[in-house]
Amino acid sequence: MGDAIIPSKIMKPLRSRLGKDTDPGVQKYTESVSFDRRLYRQDIQGSIAHARMLARQGIIPEAEAEKIIAGLEAIREEIERGEFTFDPALEDIHMNIETRLREKIGEVAGKLHTARSRNDQVATDMRLFAKEAAIRTVTLLKGFQKALLDLAESNRDAILPGYTHTQHAQPILLAHHLLAYFEMAQRDIERFQDALKRTDVLPLGSGALAGVPYPIDRESVARELGFSRISANSIDAVSDRDFLIEFHAAASIAMMHLSRLAEELVLWSTPEFGFIEIEDAYATSSSIMPQKKNPDVAELARGKTGRVYGNLIALLTTMKGLPLSYNRDMQEDKEGFFDTVDTLQSTLEVCTGMLQTLRINAERMHQAAGENYTLATDLADYLAKKGVPFREAHKIVGEIVRFAIEKGSALHELSIEDYRRFSPLFGEDALKNLTVESSIAARDVPGGTAPRQVEEALRRARRKLDET
Repeated sequence: MGDAIIPSKIMKPLRSRLGKDTDPGVQKYTESVSFDRRLYRQDIQGSIAHARMLARQGIIPEAEAEKIIAGLEAIREEIERGEFTFDPALEDIHMNIETRLREKIGEVAGKLHTARSRNDQVATDMRLFAKEAAIRTVTLLKGFQKALLDLAESNRDAILPGYTHTQHAQPILLAHHLLAYFEMAQRDIERFQDALKRTDVLPLGSGALAGVPYPIDRESVARELGFSRISANSIDAVSDRDFLIEFHAAASIAMMHLSRLAEELVLWSTPEFGFIEIEDAYATSSSIMPQKKNPDVAELARGKTGRVYGNLIALLTTMKGLPLSYNRDMQEDKEGFFDTVDTLQSTLEVCTGMLQTLRINAERMHQAAGENYTLATDLADYLAKKGVPFREAHKIVGEIVRFAIEKGSALHELSIEDYRRFSPLFGEDALKNLTVESSIAARDVPGGTAPRQVEEALRRARRKLDET
């Protein structure tokens, strides 16, 4: 491990107003370095940009800035080599780095904190982290979309029953069903991209809450750190966590979409459905029943959705009663945010892998698509096209279905005479076109499940996926 860190070097100045040292229990309760150490890259990145700006503006000498920057870069290397000792007595990542910097370069390290506060420093770190998280999440969502699209294209002719109320409704193409999730993921991408616009704001230079009394150049720092603009109000800049809440909200919706897919994969993999088989690498067995193959990855994706929801509600609850500007309550923004980022991104990764290895039982899907009177609506539409008001046609076909159930027959097994008992308008063509294929082909409207429409939708999806 690295050189020992001496807490007194930095803790005493922070307690100069106070007459006693921090109680050990309070020290343990208030520390955050156990989790905010994840921000070390962002913290060092922001500090380097700040030091360069201080030198450019003549606030500190160029030589001192170079010494500070070299020290910070060395500390980054120590952390990445696992040689840095994080000390909870120093509270957070900022003080741990600043203390180590003082050990390495001496008292000049104290000049780094000129014209900034930990309030605008941590806000900058969190925005940098959130920007990276949003960009990576969009990349993972694109990968998830590709897995959906690849599966849809390779099973473009597969037919399955569509469901409403978890009951057989009408036949649809599997590709059409999978493209529904593609559209959900596209909205997720747009939400993260939209949230990124409001995250892309530099708060550094706001000080504790009122700005700083130095001739700083915030725009140059923004450019160096990759921010598109600077914050307009110093009070808002240090107390704003909307950008984290927006990420949580977008993540919650994305996890909801993943959970819905996971639920379907769980159902479809059961013997009762038999529509799919999940690859062994994405399943587990039972500790007691050797025949079991459990869809645990899908179940965990479904279950982890709740913790992401919880993180959103926790941060909203933390923020709802805070007066302006910064309050220590806001330290609670980090653990939940890190957890949401990790949970969403890992869920996208495993769900993408699960889709890439999924096996489709198209024969069983096709069989189920024609069961349970899924073509009843097509009969009602047939009568409506003959001039029967649809509500009346609906009533007639409902009676036919009840008759078929009592007779123990499928719709296609009834004779034309059976149909004409309910309406003389039924012709031979009504039975001839009573297939799942004709039912699907009939829905040839934009957004519908007809093969022609789905082919166009697949092409659109592929073009969208290829967009930068």
